[in-house]
Amino acid sequence: MIKHELNEGFHWQDHEGPFRLITAEQARQFDEQGFLVFEEIFDADTIEALTGELDPLEREFEALLDERFGGKIFIARSGEITFAPHMVTRSPKAREFTHSAFFRDLAHDLLGRDVRLYWDQTVYKKPRTPDGFPWHQDNGYTYVDPQQYLTCWVALTDADLENGCPVVAPGLHREGTWAHEQTELGFDCGVDEAGLEPIAAPVRAGGVVVFSSLTPHKTGPNLTADRTRKAYIVQFALDGAHVLERQEGSTVRRACNAPDRQYPILIDGEEAAHGP
Repeated sequence: MIKHELNEGFHWQDHEGPFRLITAEQARQFDEQGFLVFEEIFDADTIEALTGELDPLEREFEALLDERFGGKIFIARSGEITFAPHMVTRSPKAREFTHSAFFRDLAHDLLGRDVRLYWDQTVYKKPRTPDGFPWHQDNGYTYVDPQQYLTCWVALTDADLENGCPVVAPGLHREGTWAHEQTELGFDCGVDEAGLEPIAAPVRAGGVVVFSSLTPHKTGPNLTADRTRKAYIVQFALDGAHVLERQEGSTVRRACNAPDRQYPILIDGEEAAHGP
């Protein structure tokens, strides 16, 4: 594995209390392995209400994929796997969901006192999808500085090895962002599974798998006949974070503060004001 060209002088910062949500043992696990699994965070009514708004938007995205792009654009493939971004701009339930106390307290413990929503998207893997999704870091798709932001993989349906739950490569997050190669199925950071023991992270509906943006992870195929594996991805970054892009030999910085979808979650450790 080769480090990303922009990854210079990175040092992983271990997490120390006082914590609002996680325990000292969970902090140690996150620092060592790069992920945590939380079960039964959101009740069935919350997930049902959220999915009630997200499902039609995902179907709309897939129809657009078919009508305008021949069923495939970038890593989205109609009938197999879809990535529908920016749900908070169209779903009041999604917007409300991102302000949940769980996310606020988690972001405080693992990021800091001033935090924004960075990105949100649904990822639906359809039944009989034969391909997995390659080993990657979320920061390998779009390079964010600081590199260490937070991904919350919210299970809208039960996720297991049969339908494509996350699988993590522990420990590699501590080196920062690795170089990625674009493949037909997605960006690949070249994890050598022979040299490590991947850890599967099955999770039931309403649970959350929490990754560092630097944690290499993948998902397997959906081998089921009738179960769509539905996840809602919610990512948080420190206020002041920037996307870094290489353009004509120079590095361009773009602030992650789009008001409609990268709004504050915490301001000086307190809940940020938000609409109904």
